[in-house]
Amino acid sequence: MVWFGLVWFGLVWFGLVFFGFLGRVTLNLFSFLFFSPNPGPKSGTTILQGIRGVVSESTRVVYKKSPKKSSVEGHGYAYAIVAVGEKPYSEYEGDDPSLTIPDEGLETIKTVCGHVECVVVIVSGRPLVVEPYLGLIDALVAAWLPGSEGGVGVSEVLFGDFPFTGKLSRTWFRNVKQLPMNVGDRHYDPLFPYGFGLSS
Repeated sequence: MVWFGLVWFGLVWFGLVFFGFLGRVTLNLFSFLFFSPNPGPKSGTTILQGIRGVVSESTRVVYKKSPKKSSVEGHGYAYAIVAVGEKPYSEYEGDDPSLTIPDEGLETIKTVCGHVECVVVIVSGRPLVVEPYLGLIDALVAAWLPGSEGGVGVSEVLFGDFPFTGKLSRTWFRNVKQLPMNVGDRHYDPLFPYGFGLSS
């Protein structure tokens, strides 16, 4: 039996751009460990619900509220999915000059990806600073904000029911000191350029 972990922080809505993965996993029988500091919205489909709908009946899905080192180490997980994102906002309430993943999400990445091979799914309405954490991450997926049924959509793509085909509709910067950054700028040096995206 292969163990597979899922960690979630933040929102649950998706539309995917794939940045890379070390290998493909095709499994019929495995277990998930699901962590979340927030169980999700009152309506729509959460990632947890999407996964439960995609995996086989023989798959055991385990949910825990938030990740701790002891929840990850020594349990034999081969992989983890870590979903992190911004807290909901609109207009000026979302102004954030640092454009970073909230601290709880960063701690989740460090705790889980430091001990298990992981795919990080970023749920946000804009690129966020991720370069300092790329050394911990085995694969990165930009899920954006695709709507209330995103839990199903992201699960189906992560589990290979549908291919990754998305491409960046904007440049993904390395750090906020580079902003504004546009294609054709003299000092254009993005983390991921406009139009980037891997297909599966």
